[in-house]
Amino acid sequence: MILCANPSAQFQAHQGEIEDAVLRVMHGERYILGEEVVALEKEFAEYIGTKHAIGVANGTDAIELALRALGIGSGDEVITVSHTAVATIAAIESAGAKPVLVDIDPDYYTLDPSQIPGVLSERTKAVIAVHLYGQAADIDAIQKFCQEHRLAFIEDVSQALGATWNGKRLGSFGDIACFSCYPTKNLGAIGDAGLITTNKDELAEKVRGLRQYGWTLSHYTSEFPGKNSRLDELQAAILRVKLKYLNESSAQRRVIAGRYQSALSELSGLEFPQVRQEAEHVYHLFVVQAERRDELHQYLQSQGVMAGIHYPIPVHLQLAYQGRVRCHQEMGITETVKGRILSLPMYPELGQEKQEVVIQSIIEFVDKVETQ
Repeated sequence: MILCANPSAQFQAHQGEIEDAVLRVMHGERYILGEEVVALEKEFAEYIGTKHAIGVANGTDAIELALRALGIGSGDEVITVSHTAVATIAAIESAGAKPVLVDIDPDYYTLDPSQIPGVLSERTKAVIAVHLYGQAADIDAIQKFCQEHRLAFIEDVSQALGATWNGKRLGSFGDIACFSCYPTKNLGAIGDAGLITTNKDELAEKVRGLRQYGWTLSHYTSEFPGKNSRLDELQAAILRVKLKYLNESSAQRRVIAGRYQSALSELSGLEFPQVRQEAEHVYHLFVVQAERRDELHQYLQSQGVMAGIHYPIPVHLQLAYQGRVRCHQEMGITETVKGRILSLPMYPELGQEKQEVVIQSIIEFVDKVETQ
């Protein structure tokens, strides 16, 4: 079986170092927000190119705490896309704000900046740009709009850690940026973990308080309402090991993507992702559009290829969010691609033999369709 993502393979690739890191923590004296977290925060900030990085419990909390640090909550609106993980919208609601959803552009599947003016209101306080599948949203256009309208610009970099825009790493452009280190992410923990980056001292200080009950000056003294969103030492130690290899693994993802593109791009009935000229893609996912997606998906499964769908139902069409979100009147691209997109297996440890199985299975399917 060829999995769509394989975090176990990433562990095995660095097993010795990870086990040493875990034992180091186990033999230490502190298991929550200790030396490993402090070291990871320093190393991660240096990697992204920001003054601050703050470890939190998960990526969903990262977005919620970023919003709360910005003073965004009840009665406020936050603009983002419907074509994203539900976590993005759940985090907005957790902060007390109302999600306002717009469509994606047809080429890169990221937020369409031309739609933002159509949903802007006096209650709008922020835009969350989701850098989807491994490359940047249109940072220049979104950032310019936010600056003109005095909105907070938040980056959701959960699927694009290590990617760049004009040579600068994502997570260093917004007022604040959020990362998930869920096990399947490009920098994945062995459990839940998240990070927040910012260049603003006051936001960093507020996030550090928010992640631990509003404690800032001393333990057990809450300066403001917070929550428990602490990063544990085990996950921090594991992430420190993997961070050293992130550029290497990103390069391997690009090699695999190039092989897929080269072998499959001429096939009929398939459309392949485009890469922005300003962006360096890190291919968290390799997503194609297929005219007969469901049939292709089933055929791949029959061949032992576990392709995924990211995402089968846009948030604004999900039962849980009916009447809870406000949408742009035009959501046609999002509603079209949901029935066409398919994520091919993608992880750095995916060997050439397995890549070839994926490629040949798709070619066989297309050949069968054409001879019907």
